[in-house]
Amino acid sequence: MSSDQTNTPEEPQAPQVPPVTGSVPRPKTSGLAKGEAVPGVAKVDPIMVIDGVTRRFGGLTAVDVEHLEIPRNAITALIGPNGAGKTTLFNLLCGFDKPNSGSWSYDGKNLAGIPAFKVARMGQVRTFQLTKALSLLTVLENMKLGAPAQRGEKFWQAFVPAVWRSQETANEEKARDLLKRFKLDAKEQDFAASLSGGQRKLLEMARALMSDPNLVMLDEPMAGVNPALTESLLDHILDLKELGMTVLFVEHDMHMVRHIADWVVVMAEGKVVAEGPPDAVMQNKAVIDAYLGSHQDVDLGVVTGRIAGELDTSAVELLEEIKEEEEASIAEAEKEKK
Repeated sequence: MSSDQTNTPEEPQAPQVPPVTGSVPRPKTSGLAKGEAVPGVAKVDPIMVIDGVTRRFGGLTAVDVEHLEIPRNAITALIGPNGAGKTTLFNLLCGFDKPNSGSWSYDGKNLAGIPAFKVARMGQVRTFQLTKALSLLTVLENMKLGAPAQRGEKFWQAFVPAVWRSQETANEEKARDLLKRFKLDAKEQDFAASLSGGQRKLLEMARALMSDPNLVMLDEPMAGVNPALTESLLDHILDLKELGMTVLFVEHDMHMVRHIADWVVVMAEGKVVAEGPPDAVMQNKAVIDAYLGSHQDVDLGVVTGRIAGELDTSAVELLEEIKEEEEASIAEAEKEKK
């Protein structure tokens, strides 16, 4: 330690109640940010850094992220209303789409312009909101597709089993171990088409782990999942962090987000409007406005005069906004007539 550094006592932190799934307590990770939890705050150890990334479709700006850092070895939730740009941002970060501007890095490597298959080889994998299991292959065959650098995939080597047989055996063993962990071992010889929606989500997550990734990105992992499998999926997501991986997931289920996320990033209209620990973010006014609207507590019956009552400050503000929008619409209509 250098002589100009001084040891300052750390402030005591209030004990956190660890989330519990099944019967195993899971402590949350704290101290992820260097400063106040505001949009773009620097992280202590970021695995991904995003700068000035924009994506436009015609006149619509779907993504406009000025600066965002994803903390390493933590579970980060990306939330926001429909159309906020969450999945579009996912597609950009994974190489499935190209931005209009901006750059981002993963583990110190610039990923701008890198195609999706190369991003996956670097240790950043993703799952999809609509699962991508190959229905006419068995569950075990789907798993083996996720193994990287398979020697038997090269044309001439495919004709020489001695070259790839040992690797194939090792891949099968690894696939069976993962299927057992995800409780899909009894289904390994079934066609993927026979699996339920929740089982396909489990299969896709297990297949992603065949490449030993560092960053796992999950796009709405709970969408369409039977409630009976929800707890199992939660356990597996928490397991990823315990195995040393970083998790970034998109989700609308606020109970799940509060339950397992260490850090939450909120998007609205393509921008990051808030980020921080789950409990703090849920109380953030920008988050409430993004999800419910800034006047969600106003009684519209009182505003419209159908119900007797007093107009509070929020109701007066709403009336003023409505009046301004009406005046702007009238002025625009008159301008078009001319």
